[in-house]
Amino acid sequence: MPAVTVSEIVPASVAAVYRILADMTQFPAFMKNVESVAVVETGANYTHSTWRTKLQGATFQWTERDEFFPDEGRITYHQIQGDLKKFEGYWQLRATDKGTEVTLETSFEFGMPMLANLLNPVAKLAIRENAKAMVRAIGAKAQESEQL
Repeated sequence: MPAVTVSEIVPASVAAVYRILADMTQFPAFMKNVESVAVVETGANYTHSTWRTKLQGATFQWTERDEFFPDEGRITYHQIQGDLKKFEGYWQLRATDKGTEVTLETSFEFGMPMLANLLNPVAKLAIRENAKAMVRAIGAKAQESEQL
């Protein structure tokens, strides 16, 4: 299964970044590729959320289970229903002397083995660029929240 990992250091605290990450319904307000996020179920340290995003002009929709581990600075997610055969990953935060290292890992599978060799390289590039944009947007939002 192809995977994409992006890590960047953002000049904000782990607590500020985690607050932004945990409030996914706000992502469409500051991430251009995220059209909508809605929480449809909430439980002890988890949510089910529905997503609609654009990637390379294509619209993708899915429902995922998000699991929250605030003491570890970690949020995991995996698709429970949606357009791809598999879609999963995690956000991991780590304090550094320059702020917070934000890591986003995404693994995916289209479910079309015959086209995997054609689609996977293009999808990996698009997902990497989207992941970088998401990490930077979250970093900017967290930094902004700490300056208020």
